[in-house]
Amino acid sequence: MNVLVIGSGGREHALTWKISQSKHVERLFIAPGNAGTLGHGYNIDLDISDFGKVEQFVTDNGINMVIVGPEAPLVEGIRDYFLANPLLSAIPVIGPGKQAAMLEGSKDFAKDFMKRHNIPTAAYATFKRGETEDACKYLRSLTPPYVIKADGLAAGKGVLICDDLEEACHETKSILENNKFGQAGDKVVIEEFLRGIELSVFIITDGNSYILLPEAKDYKRIGEGDTGLNTGGMGSVSPVPFADKAFMHKVVQRIINPTVNGLKQDGIDYRGFIFFGLINSGGDPYVIEYNARMGDPEAESIIPRISSDIMDLFDGVAHQTLHQKKIGIDPRASAAIMLVSGGYPGSYSKGKPIHGLENVDGSLVFHAGTAFDADAEKIITAGGRVIAVTSLAESLEEALKMSYNNISKISFDAMYYRQDIGQDLLKS
Repeated sequence: MNVLVIGSGGREHALTWKISQSKHVERLFIAPGNAGTLGHGYNIDLDISDFGKVEQFVTDNGINMVIVGPEAPLVEGIRDYFLANPLLSAIPVIGPGKQAAMLEGSKDFAKDFMKRHNIPTAAYATFKRGETEDACKYLRSLTPPYVIKADGLAAGKGVLICDDLEEACHETKSILENNKFGQAGDKVVIEEFLRGIELSVFIITDGNSYILLPEAKDYKRIGEGDTGLNTGGMGSVSPVPFADKAFMHKVVQRIINPTVNGLKQDGIDYRGFIFFGLINSGGDPYVIEYNARMGDPEAESIIPRISSDIMDLFDGVAHQTLHQKKIGIDPRASAAIMLVSGGYPGSYSKGKPIHGLENVDGSLVFHAGTAFDADAEKIITAGGRVIAVTSLAESLEEALKMSYNNISKISFDAMYYRQDIGQDLLKS
């Protein structure tokens, strides 16, 4: 079959790397892709927010399946667009419809969903523009630190954690009154702070049944020791040592099953990945957030651990036969370390030549913010998060060592990476 993957990041490179290995795929296109996806298919210069242009490409090139990587096209309703179009309705889209994607597209929607279906999560309240004083009053009822979330999509930067009440009120005002996150900040969700250790759990579902994927732990802060600003993710590891059978049984019974059943009860046809951002607080799992797609950088550590044909899973989603499918999991540990541009997640430069990729040995290199400069015949930086180096080994310690060893062979101007990914798990 002919497959179109939508997106341009490390998640999409990991997906195309895996999809390209499938016996079911004849031609693989990526829109718009990056310098890494060029090695597995055909990059297409396509505005993925213009569904009319996506339609034209799909019909012109005999596309049989569309796999959506990032959240924005899902929240904007690309699946609904296909279903409503007689020319496209028979082409499966792997990703939820607009209503289902609200699990990620609106923090308030997600929290209300969890409340109605008795899914454990932090206590919260929602405030809209014009309610800054009420929001600050609610903040004063909490104990620090304070968790403030823009309701809508904010490119992974819409969650603020403040230790000081005055700072928390100031940040809330900057969102609701000063448009810090644009439309994403039309509402804010303020939560109690849950202490514990985070992990990411994933399923793929056809709306009826689901398959559990490997779990991962990602590292969001820019600085060593989980300090500094939030980013889109500085690295990830899989599996997570504390996510043992007893803990995962709680996750399945208290969170995953109620979520899948709750979607059905609400009449929401959900087909695709569900990302459960969880926290282990005192041995019990709580939901921090839902995402309506595979995580990034979690995909770069999880997808290499899927040993079976990933297209079999996508076929199961498309035809609601997922209960007949099996998934193979590589028992080895995986460690993905992200290399980022200097200045990220603030301002940074692009167009820096990347050196040494040809010297990487024994690790996988997943491109995120890269491009190919045809004139110079060089791969250059094109984003904040540039490359993930992923290694598989018998132990997490070995996988991390291998990734860091190969990172030492790569360079670009002002390159930065965290040197403590996974160390908290090794110490514990």
